[in-house]
Amino acid sequence: MPIQKFTVSRDDSVYEAWPDVILTNGGKLICVFTECTHHGDRENSRLMLTESCDRGRTWSAKKPLTAFTPKDHFFNCARISKLNDGSLAIVCDRILQEENRASEIYIWRSDTEGTDWGEPEIIPFCAIVPDRLLQLKSGRLILGGQFKSRKTEKLEQFLIYSDDDGKTWSKPVTVASDPRYHLCEVSIIECHDGTLVAFMRENSFLGYDCMKSISHDSGETWEGVFNVPIPGCHRPTAGFLRSGNIMITHRFLQGGKGWLGAWTQNVFAAFLDEESAKNTERSQQSVRIMPLDYDRSSVSDLGYTGWVQFDDGEVYVVNYIVDDAPKAQIRGYSFYESDVVIETH
Repeated sequence: MPIQKFTVSRDDSVYEAWPDVILTNGGKLICVFTECTHHGDRENSRLMLTESCDRGRTWSAKKPLTAFTPKDHFFNCARISKLNDGSLAIVCDRILQEENRASEIYIWRSDTEGTDWGEPEIIPFCAIVPDRLLQLKSGRLILGGQFKSRKTEKLEQFLIYSDDDGKTWSKPVTVASDPRYHLCEVSIIECHDGTLVAFMRENSFLGYDCMKSISHDSGETWEGVFNVPIPGCHRPTAGFLRSGNIMITHRFLQGGKGWLGAWTQNVFAAFLDEESAKNTERSQQSVRIMPLDYDRSSVSDLGYTGWVQFDDGEVYVVNYIVDDAPKAQIRGYSFYESDVVIETH
C-alpha cells in the first residue's frame, strides 16, 4: 500500500510548523506545533494542539497551549512524549531575544489523555530545540538541548537528567562537541541493553551525515561523535518500531546553493537495526532510506517530524510542509513497516 497523506492542520493565514505527535494509552493522537508569522519571523508565535480519535484521518480544531508572544522572546520547537506511567509531557524552548543568546525550557505535564495541561514548569537549562523528554526504564528523565560554544562558535549538544521526576536536575552533560561540526537537534533512544544512542543533525549546510554519540552509563558520559550513513540529515526523530528495528524520520538537506531559493525539498524515513545504531564504523551500519514527501513550493520548507506506531503496526508521521499552501501546513502520513520492503524469492 502506498503512503497515505492527511491534513492535520491547514490555516492559510498563519505559518504552521515544527510538529510532534504522541499516541495516548486510550488510542488518541495528540499533535503539538508552532504557529507564527514565518520561519524567519517568530512574531505572534504560540503553541497549538490538535487531536484525532480516528488514527489521524481527521483532526479537531486546533486550540492554543500558550498565548501569543512577541518575536524577541518566542516559543520555538515543542516536543511531546509519553512517560512510563502513561502521563504526557510537552517541552519547548523559549528563545530570549535571539537563538544562542539566552533561552529556557518549559515543561507542561498532563494526564494520560492530555485533558488538562496546566501551568508549565520553567527549567533553567540554557539550550534550544530540545529533544522529547525521555524517561529511561530506570525512571531517570533525560532532556537534551543544544547551544553554541563561546569558544569554538560551533553548536554543541548537551543534556540534563533527573532521578526524582524533575524535582531537581543535574548540571549539563556534554553529549557531543567537535570543532569540526555543528552538532544539534538531538534525538536520544534507549536500546534494549540500556545503551543510549544520540542521533544529531550536523548544521554546516554541506549535506553531512547524521552524527551520533553513545552512552553506556545512562547518559552521564558519552563517546563519539560517529557518522551514520544518512546523508544530509536534519532534525532526526528516532525510535523503535514494534519489529525491533529503528526508524529515523528527517529532513534531507543536500547542501549547495539551492534551487531558486528552495533550500530543502524532501523528508525521508530511514530504517536501521539496533546493532547498526550501536556500531561506531560507518561502513558496518546498514540503513535503508525511504522518501515520505516532496515540497513543490518555490519557497519550500519542511522536515521537522514526529511519529508513533499503533498496535497493529501502522506508522503515523506528522510533518510540516509548504507545498500547495501559501504558508506552511501540517500533514500526516500513514504506512506499515511491511510497505518499506517487498520480499522477493
